[in-house]
Amino acid sequence: MRGTSRLPTWVELLLLPGLNLVSAAMIAGLVVVLIGEDPIAAVSLLVYGAFGYGEAVGYTLFYTTNFVLTGLAVALAFHAGHFNIGGEGQAYLGGLGSTLVALHWGHLPSVLAIPLAVAGAALFGGAWALVPGWLYAKRGSHVVITTIMMNFVAAALMTYLVVNVLIKPGQQIPETDIFATTVWLPPLAPLLAPLGLDLGRAPANLCSILALLCCLGFWLFVWRSRPGYELRVVGRSEAAAIYAGIAPARVTMLAMTLSGALAGLLAVNEILGSQHRLVLGFTGGYGFVGIAVALMGRNHPLGILLAALLFGALYQGGSELAFDMPKISRDMIVVIQGLVILFAGALEHLFRAPLEALFLRPTVER
Repeated sequence: MRGTSRLPTWVELLLLPGLNLVSAAMIAGLVVVLIGEDPIAAVSLLVYGAFGYGEAVGYTLFYTTNFVLTGLAVALAFHAGHFNIGGEGQAYLGGLGSTLVALHWGHLPSVLAIPLAVAGAALFGGAWALVPGWLYAKRGSHVVITTIMMNFVAAALMTYLVVNVLIKPGQQIPETDIFATTVWLPPLAPLLAPLGLDLGRAPANLCSILALLCCLGFWLFVWRSRPGYELRVVGRSEAAAIYAGIAPARVTMLAMTLSGALAGLLAVNEILGSQHRLVLGFTGGYGFVGIAVALMGRNHPLGILLAALLFGALYQGGSELAFDMPKISRDMIVVIQGLVILFAGALEHLFRAPLEALFLRPTVER
């Protein structure tokens, strides 16, 4: 006889990540106590700094949008059996694509210029991710190695282009000229004002709506389309995929391209929605945090959305907390984020065995 087990979906997607989050919060609270601060007061300040007033909500939404896009990028590749950690480089190249459109076609009406700039970001990000996809499919190169190496190549390439080619004439600051207003993404503030929410000077923009549409498109593609089914089959077993007549090489290149396109859309939020020019370092580490967002969200768009909201709140609320409690520096906020990543990633199965013992009744096979 042999026992088979599988945790209920709500336990897998909600309870297990929730326990990991509570564990991280408890360890973070202990750290706060050790430095001489009240953890309850710290949590209250963090929550208020993230959601307590309109401008804070706007910044939380802005950061959440970045994490949704990079989390979806990691999850899409993961469903195909690959670990894409090149989101930083792909977002960087996405910024180049949107910038080229903005600088050369910014004279077009917004109804044309903005979609072209968004498409440029997705196209350049996808093309950059296609390279490691092709290297794996045709040469067997490990995706983890090639994607992380291409992050450095992208950073070097962008530094050269911004400093020597795209820099605004007559200045030394490494940034391009301000884009034409026709390429600026409209802010969210006018849409939320009727609800009584004043976002103030927060850079939240319509890319948040785009991120939600990407979540819906992700779900439809992965679980409701034939290419998505092929992608999941390849991710589970390449041998089974070949037996079923699916070409793993083609699926891998498609998955990596779409993953890079999602990461490239980060530039839409940062470049078109906030900076309105190309600046070095605009990716801000969002590509790497997207790995934790995908893991914590169990590679499902709903889970990714919730995990991205958590990290967005930590980013915004952490800034307020560091200001109001000087003992809790910005570095301490990074430690708290690191604890969440640790429990969501490396220790994600810490509570699995007790939960299996609690919720599962093994079925008997003869």
